[in-house]
Amino acid sequence: MIAYLSGAMEYAVDEGSGWRLDMTSWLSAQLGHDVIDPVEESRLLMLQENSADYKTWKESDTERYRQFVRQYVERDIKAVTEEVDYIICLWNADVFKGAGTHGEVTLAFQHNVPVYLVNQISLADLSGWIMACSSEIFNNFEDLKAFLLEKFGS
Repeated sequence: MIAYLSGAMEYAVDEGSGWRLDMTSWLSAQLGHDVIDPVEESRLLMLQENSADYKTWKESDTERYRQFVRQYVERDIKAVTEEVDYIICLWNADVFKGAGTHGEVTLAFQHNVPVYLVNQISLADLSGWIMACSSEIFNNFEDLKAFLLEKFGS
């Protein structure tokens, strides 16, 4: 099984790598599942393209920035629609300025890929669209882990 770890990156502290590293370790140790971590995917692309400074291009070379980020978008879409068995999504205030997480959840729904959403905002602020695209909604990672153990554990 392969999980995709969806959540804010562009406007998140450390691009959201902390929770993704924790989930990657847990999924491997507890369930033997692999992950696609978009933070790691972006690091690999930066190395491959020798573009560690790409964020500066957003204002200095907009077209170059757009073309570079498009590679992330294409990679994420392929992963969500063709490669994974389910999505784990962290929904918090950091997603509001970005768009990728919204798109990933919607694409997963369209392609019948289950979305397990960990919601860290008030229900009043959680989009009905995102709620409708989610297969299950959890208040924290511990509840998600208990669910995953029950669903996928041996």
